[in-house]
Amino acid sequence: MGPNTAMASSMQAHKLLCFSLLLFHLLSLPLLASAAGRKLSAKPGYQTLYIDPALRAKMRAGLLAETKVSIPADGLLATEIVDRNRLPSSARVNPTSTSEDAFTEAFSQRLVRDSARVKGIEERLEVARMGANTAEWKPANVDGLSQEEISSPLVSGLSQGSGEYFARFGVGTPPKESYFVIDTGSDLSWTQCAPCNSCYKQTDPIFNPADSSSYKPVSCSDALCSQLLVRGCQRNQCLYQVSYGDGSFTVGDFAVETFTFSGNQVERVALGCGHDNEGLFIGASGLLGLGAGRLSLPTQLKQEFSYCLPDRFGRGSSQLIFGRGAAPGGSTFTPLLKNARLGTFYYVQLEGISVGGSRLRIASSAFALQSSGTGGVILDSGTSITRLVASAYSALRDSFAAGASNLPSAGSFSLFDTCYALGGMSSVDVPTVELHLAGGTTLSLPAENYLIPVDTAGTYCFGFAGTNSGFSIIGNMQQQGYRISFNLATSRVGFASNQC
Repeated sequence: MGPNTAMASSMQAHKLLCFSLLLFHLLSLPLLASAAGRKLSAKPGYQTLYIDPALRAKMRAGLLAETKVSIPADGLLATEIVDRNRLPSSARVNPTSTSEDAFTEAFSQRLVRDSARVKGIEERLEVARMGANTAEWKPANVDGLSQEEISSPLVSGLSQGSGEYFARFGVGTPPKESYFVIDTGSDLSWTQCAPCNSCYKQTDPIFNPADSSSYKPVSCSDALCSQLLVRGCQRNQCLYQVSYGDGSFTVGDFAVETFTFSGNQVERVALGCGHDNEGLFIGASGLLGLGAGRLSLPTQLKQEFSYCLPDRFGRGSSQLIFGRGAAPGGSTFTPLLKNARLGTFYYVQLEGISVGGSRLRIASSAFALQSSGTGGVILDSGTSITRLVASAYSALRDSFAAGASNLPSAGSFSLFDTCYALGGMSSVDVPTVELHLAGGTTLSLPAENYLIPVDTAGTYCFGFAGTNSGFSIIGNMQQQGYRISFNLATSRVGFASNQC
């Protein structure tokens, strides 16, 4: 072999090596993008859904490592992300089983509760539309917070036997810590109280008002009593009653009490002291009302608040934050709309939906909030599955199904009509889904937020549902991974990804 031939061979080998390295680099790009948390597929308009638990855990660990939360200079924010197994055993009344039957049954029950909640919202809106006026109100007077920021750990309630989310904080003086369901669709906060005529099982001891020096009953003549939607009077003691769409209810004395969040006290908070409580609040001591109505905690505090919901299987926790700095830097905002017929719910203007990067043809009227109190889109922490009016849901489902036509169908499951058999696969590419809100805010949903496992055999369902009720709801499964901040003073809601 001559010198020229040898040199040519060497150059050819060098080119081949460079090409191989370049090819390896290009093939690695989708995986690197996945590790960054966006999980974008190499195919435009698609992203990767990890089925294999090991790959999913690796991706999630990388995402959590990159999660950054802006800490306000004058705030008290301690970010904590933990697995539910690190919670005290007393907090796990009904631990989630890994068996297929138990997993499917638990998820099915959650969907039943979810449907009951949506029915309850529908009934409340119908009553309000028929003439009940709950829009005119004056904020309750609550002392003791000023501009100080307070926070409380937030954990998934699935392992507690319900599908809601729980915050833990202290009630009374000295404070007795308990788990409370957080609910943006409710105003009045309440807890089970001794003596109990009828109380469901909870993880912490029943609150005894006799042991608290800060517990003050509200009299029937107090202006605070008149703000209750359903009230009674007995020996000048103001009584309250709250019923929920799933048949749950609480009845008892109306009072003011001190709440303690991470060492910060909030005095004279309106509180229902429930002596007769029945329903699906298993595990929690009561409910923390985060709605926009007159007796909600945000209204009383006159403070913005934010939350970032942990994933639906309870892995990890986040923070529920009140005060200045609740909305982290980098948040994008959309206006809050108010239903003149019912002031509790947080409405946003959904302007459109994209699948695979293409905007769907949905009439603008589909999501409009009418002056009559009908229609609109509610942002709700207590509803799990996003409901869309029938025309919008059909357009969304059909577009997604067309983009995912290569995936094996698994029929339907409960309220889901589009499911896929993904068992045995390590990952799949699925069309992206984006929700476009007024003000230029776009929620680019992670694949895990809209393809949901319903059993342990690898059946995943498209996590939206249609409704004929006339209004839509953005549920908590689609909210996961965003820190969502609510500000009643500025009438806007903010969204920040990777700020949990």
